[in-house]
Amino acid sequence: MVPEIQENVSEFIIQGLSDTPELQVPLFVLFLIIYLFIIIANLLIFFIILFSSDLHTPMYKFLQNLSIIDISSTSNVLPALLHLLITKQNKISYFGCLTQMYLYLSLTGNEYFLLTAMSYDRYVAICDPLHYINRMSEKHCAWLISTSYCVGFVGSVGHVVLISKLSYCNSHLIDHFFCDLIPLLKLSCSDTFNVEILTYVIGTLFTFNSFLLTLISYIYIISTILKIQSTHGRQKAFSTCASHLTYVIILYMTLICLYMRPTTTYSLDRDKLFSLLYIVLIPLLNPLIYTMKNKEFLIMFNKLRQSVKSLIIPVERFH
Repeated sequence: MVPEIQENVSEFIIQGLSDTPELQVPLFVLFLIIYLFIIIANLLIFFIILFSSDLHTPMYKFLQNLSIIDISSTSNVLPALLHLLITKQNKISYFGCLTQMYLYLSLTGNEYFLLTAMSYDRYVAICDPLHYINRMSEKHCAWLISTSYCVGFVGSVGHVVLISKLSYCNSHLIDHFFCDLIPLLKLSCSDTFNVEILTYVIGTLFTFNSFLLTLISYIYIISTILKIQSTHGRQKAFSTCASHLTYVIILYMTLICLYMRPTTTYSLDRDKLFSLLYIVLIPLLNPLIYTMKNKEFLIMFNKLRQSVKSLIIPVERFH
């Protein structure tokens, strides 16, 4: 029997992570704790940098915007997943689904371009430190951050336009825990060749070039570090970019596993795992990798904690 094609779809049904009822509450508690930690930790990073004038440098401005992106990308998916787990209401409107997909793709693009800008910042700091102030001025830094946001949000419009033109069969069940690109393509009865081509074109023009620029930056960085005579100097130079390099490797490996392949090789369980790792693990990397071993940030954090403590103690004595 030929499946009935429907031009206008009003809503989709999200499958979720698991059909096992016993797992719903434990998963809800787990993801709620993770979500709260991501929000609190990244907000803490944002406000510490905002109120600490000593941290108003390009590297920390990039970290501040990375926190904004991590909060936004997590909030785009996890609250809906938590709602699904606790209420079992798994319907999402057609417009809501496309919006979630657009925000997911856009914020992912924003993150990759911001990381490229951060690699350039590390390149200038290590390879051309004498011209760092001029090449990473406040104006240039603001331009890099603005470009990262613009390219990410504009680059995802094409996907939404092409996806909105697809037709769907009787089944509107998205076998995923949110509206992602590949599950929507698998659900469609239309020819998805144009969307797949666009994915590869954008992946080549933007994501791959972003990766290539980051790779070139680190080739120069590592080459410069190896020329440093003292062991302490090499360790100190490498420590300034080790966190960013770790972040980049994990992020790009996740992207390649998720999108840079034909839809015929789609594996539901594998894609759910990698999507979950990206949505949950990546936002945790910013507070865990970038700040926990950063002496400047920890100093400012302790100062802020002491300031808050000094304000709380007089209030307690008054009462």
